[in-house]
Amino acid sequence: MTELDGTWSDEAEFLRLDAAAAEESTTEQGEPPQPVVAVVGRPNVGKSTLVNRILGRREAVVQDTPGVTRDRIAYDATWRGRRFTLVDTGGWEPNASGLQGSVAAQAELAMSAADVVLLVVDATVGATATEEAVAKVLRRSKRPVLLAANKVDDERLLAETASLWSLGLGEPRPVSALHGRSSGDLLDAMVDALPEAPRERDHVAAGPRRVALVGKPNVGKSSLLNKLTGEQRAVVDSVAGTTVDPVDSMVELDEQLWRFVDTAGLRKRVQTASGAEYYASLRTRTAIDAAEVAIVLLDASEPLSEQDLRVVTSVAESGRALVLAFNKWDLVDEDRRHQLDREIDRGLVRVPWAERVNVSALTGRAVRKLAPALRTALASWDQRVPTGQLNSWLSELIAATPPPVRGGKQPKVLFATQAGVRPPTLVLFSTGFLEAGYRRFVERKFRERFGFTGTPVRINVRVREKRPPKKR
Repeated sequence: MTELDGTWSDEAEFLRLDAAAAEESTTEQGEPPQPVVAVVGRPNVGKSTLVNRILGRREAVVQDTPGVTRDRIAYDATWRGRRFTLVDTGGWEPNASGLQGSVAAQAELAMSAADVVLLVVDATVGATATEEAVAKVLRRSKRPVLLAANKVDDERLLAETASLWSLGLGEPRPVSALHGRSSGDLLDAMVDALPEAPRERDHVAAGPRRVALVGKPNVGKSSLLNKLTGEQRAVVDSVAGTTVDPVDSMVELDEQLWRFVDTAGLRKRVQTASGAEYYASLRTRTAIDAAEVAIVLLDASEPLSEQDLRVVTSVAESGRALVLAFNKWDLVDEDRRHQLDREIDRGLVRVPWAERVNVSALTGRAVRKLAPALRTALASWDQRVPTGQLNSWLSELIAATPPPVRGGKQPKVLFATQAGVRPPTLVLFSTGFLEAGYRRFVERKFRERFGFTGTPVRINVRVREKRPPKKR
């Protein structure tokens, strides 16, 4: 460092930050497996509304349009001190085909893995042929089944629920997901039906790293997830916007377990979206915040769009580690590769540090290369530079290239510390403001010296306040 002449309060603050940084722990503890409740039923009977009522918060996307939920989505819930996993599913239609057939298959998978099944029926419509077909399957399932008669918003509809006894699933439980009527009674019955220990199922070891799959709509996120898992884990269709809720999946890549979250495509601006699309965009941003690293999927066969750049910027600003996956590489010829290189140099100039992998979700090309890229990005995200080494490097840097003069005075950088990780955050203590261009220069040189590939680096400046002269 050029000069280490800070006042005692500056050095005390420096020592406090350095000690706090040294003690920071990033270890994650595993949790025991929880029993699973699958919420099933035909489209638009209020399953997602009931899920939100049970959770006590608006998690599942809700809209007055059939078919909004398409994948199986897991949420953590608690009632009477009992923790369990609540799985929301898309509408189940027997003999469905195409997109609706894929949705129904997701519901069937959820039921096969559940400890308790909650069948939701619209009490204002009664038992339809769909409910009779569902009930026939559930009666053979050999697991507890609860029958919720939803949309019983007042006493006049109570009598209508009696006809649901014909389904052979026991007592219909009247409830209003919209207004909360009798939801506590339904939760009591649900918790009473839970087994003491969850059923035997494949579960993962503690602490898998969390990966968010993000990108604009129809870029191939769900196809990539299905290729990684080796099963039809997420609903895929040629229609843009098929995925609405984030979908969690455990994926084994390169002998390591990862928790992948497939998300809805991010639109140009959340403010321009409406209804289910608006809430889906919000949940995608929440999934990014909950992740440790994000894979931004880009269509390599098409020019980079403003929408693509907004998605990349959103992830970088969230402070998450970043991997850029250029999908549909099997469609890219030599001319397109040269053009893409120029587009990357122009459009992705803000994230030159991001890891890059060229993949094809359709053929499986190079998808296994994602694991090394993820590990590199996460190692950088967790990396910490010792304070002595950091200050020694910064001293040489500032001696060679001091900060620009501002207001007739040249700021002095007194000392620095890495105050945090995830993302790596540097704090520079100085006698004056440091221009944004100089901070970018410091970041670039910092990366050249220490690496930090695949993660954003934040640089904060703290200006020492001038103290009034002491009175004699």
